[in-house]
Amino acid sequence: MSKNPFASRTAFDALQIDDSDEESEEEVVPEVVVEESPTEPPVKMTKTAMKKAAKAARDAKRQQRLGLSRDVSPSPSTTPDVPKSHSPAVQTFSLPKEPIVVEPPPPPEPVAPTTNGLNGVIQPPPAPVADLAEPPKKVDVPEPIPVVPAEPPAPPPVIAAAPAKATVAFSAPPQPPAPDTEQAKKRQNVVTRTVWTLIMIFGFIGLLLLGHGYMVILVMICQTLVYREVTALFSLKKPSPESKVVDHGKKDPWSKTLNWYFFAVTNYFLYGESIIYYFKHVVFADAQLLPFATNHRMISFVLYTIGFMGFVMSLKKGYLKQQFGLFCWVHMTLLLIVVSSHFIVNNILEGLIWFFVPASLVICNDVFAYIWGQLLGHTPLISLSPKKTVEGFVGAFITTVLFSLAWGSFFMGFDYMICPVHDLGVSAWSSVACRPNPAFIWKEWQIWAPVANFLYTCLGVTIKSIPYVPYHFHLIFMSTFASLVAPFGGFFASGFKRAFDIKDFGHSIPGHGGMTDRMDCQFLMGVFVYVYHSTLIREHHVTVGSVLQTIVSGLTVDEQLELIGDLKRYLEGQGIRIPC
Repeated sequence: MSKNPFASRTAFDALQIDDSDEESEEEVVPEVVVEESPTEPPVKMTKTAMKKAAKAARDAKRQQRLGLSRDVSPSPSTTPDVPKSHSPAVQTFSLPKEPIVVEPPPPPEPVAPTTNGLNGVIQPPPAPVADLAEPPKKVDVPEPIPVVPAEPPAPPPVIAAAPAKATVAFSAPPQPPAPDTEQAKKRQNVVTRTVWTLIMIFGFIGLLLLGHGYMVILVMICQTLVYREVTALFSLKKPSPESKVVDHGKKDPWSKTLNWYFFAVTNYFLYGESIIYYFKHVVFADAQLLPFATNHRMISFVLYTIGFMGFVMSLKKGYLKQQFGLFCWVHMTLLLIVVSSHFIVNNILEGLIWFFVPASLVICNDVFAYIWGQLLGHTPLISLSPKKTVEGFVGAFITTVLFSLAWGSFFMGFDYMICPVHDLGVSAWSSVACRPNPAFIWKEWQIWAPVANFLYTCLGVTIKSIPYVPYHFHLIFMSTFASLVAPFGGFFASGFKRAFDIKDFGHSIPGHGGMTDRMDCQFLMGVFVYVYHSTLIREHHVTVGSVLQTIVSGLTVDEQLELIGDLKRYLEGQGIRIPC
């Protein structure tokens, strides 16, 4: 701690001494009034500093009495009037007539000049800087005559900035949104969700009535939106760490183009296969479509190879890891979404009932899982979806099975729903007729005689058989899958969103999030129905289209003419007149 000599004139005037010659180290000088610096707070002396200053003053008094100093006499004119309340034992001293040598004050303290000694004879010891943390103790000593210091100059207007600081520091925080605003937003969200739910329901029914072609277009639109939402999660904004020179903030210019190129090539291959299979009688009878039909797979492979070569040529240093990651990401999306959509389109072409009823079962299970979960749900089902409960899961399973029997039995009575597609121009108002699949033919299940007698005894009604169709058993299997397995497609999507820390895949449907949020279970259900139908239900028999495909692709022109002549003679032999 730096020390400054205690030699201020104002401070020296404040010192007051008793007439007694007794010197005591315990004497404490009262607090001295010092002019305040306009820029710094007043400095208070410590107890030790005040003791040393008092001792120096006594020494100076003693030297004055011995006559060592020059003629120094008290001047009553320099002493202010003492109030009557002050003690008479207190004496005051005036400063010597000879001016005291004063050092120029330092810049920070212009009002506290220092002296090198009194009359050039006695130099008091320097006093340390007052400790602000330890104020001096006040004792009962005679009160000195107060020295009225000169009025300090007006301080600079520094304090004027204080109100501005206070205003900024204590500015009012932003008010939280009012509860009415939050309630209004919730009501608006409910209204938006309800309106778009009705739009989707009636729009779906309208497209269903318009025909198979419109349903195929709907599936293509849905898969396009889902593909866009999923591939948008993977971007090339961050460069690889192995690259030292990278253009930050830029993306690979070919990434988005290649994504959609592979999407288009995959759809060309898959939908081409479906068209060739279900419309052989049209494709192989048209000379312009015949080259595309016979070489469809080769054309698809060439297109994919072009895309692969373009990907390799677009590889860029600094983005290699991200580009190969995007390549794998795109192919995974094509497998899970585009291939699944292809199977759903095949279900539509096999008969609208194989698409509409399974999709309805998934929706029914989702709705009743929510209802039963709200009514009885207490046990969490899976951590990926905290709102799913075991009670809702089981209740939805039972409800979906019962719903499937009633819902499927109603729609199986319409030929428009059960007939495979033969013409994409038909609609619900067209006259459609076909030989129904054996799964839709009613049968009688004979009840065992003892059981029939027991039922007659209990009910009084004779029941010997129960009518049914094999489609009922298929409905039970499909509803079981829709209730127990298809929800895991939704759990998979929930884990996917948690991995990317997102709430929804997009905003394609207002109030519902993205298309992926609505189609996550439908893709898995569509694949199951396709495999189940093609394995257990589809009839594998010879059709005109399959025969025509064999003739066109397997016989030469001469062999085809020979086949026509033989077929003509066969029909004439059967008595059938062939029109020219």
